[in-house]
Amino acid sequence: MSLAPSRSLFLLAFMAGALTLGASFYLEYAALLRPCFLCQVQRVYLTVFSLINLIAAIHGTKRAVAYVYGLASMGCALLGAITAVRQVLLQNATPEQATNCWPSLQYMVENLSLWQALQSTVKGTVDCVEINWTLFDLSLPEWSLLFFLGMLILGIMQFSQSLSRHRFQLVER
Repeated sequence: MSLAPSRSLFLLAFMAGALTLGASFYLEYAALLRPCFLCQVQRVYLTVFSLINLIAAIHGTKRAVAYVYGLASMGCALLGAITAVRQVLLQNATPEQATNCWPSLQYMVENLSLWQALQSTVKGTVDCVEINWTLFDLSLPEWSLLFFLGMLILGIMQFSQSLSRHRFQLVER
């Protein structure tokens, strides 16, 4: 027997994503923290993650389609975690390593091609190195990483439970 039906887990993941997205907008508009380029990329992954889980919770489909929703959701969580890891590494870099970062997003948009700007996302921008807010001694990218890893673990647990139920049903027959 599973801990919770897939629909409930998708709804739980959506609510967690929506709350996190709301917190990021609060920090931007109420606390006046300006998000860097990597933060904005993480926000895009978070938005897509939340929308996928909302659609999956509303749709409430059969197992095969739920797997597709689950894989898409886990893909967004994985990409968000990778982006957050990159930003955490940039924030923990030495000052000499931080000078290798690209300039701000505004400079990239004005002076680089779209492809060069996308490539620079992996390198990070100067804004990405700044730590301007912490909670319990963890920066925003570290909190973002914890969220994405938690959602990835939730997805893996859901898949493993579903696969074990499926195998158990096959053995009974």
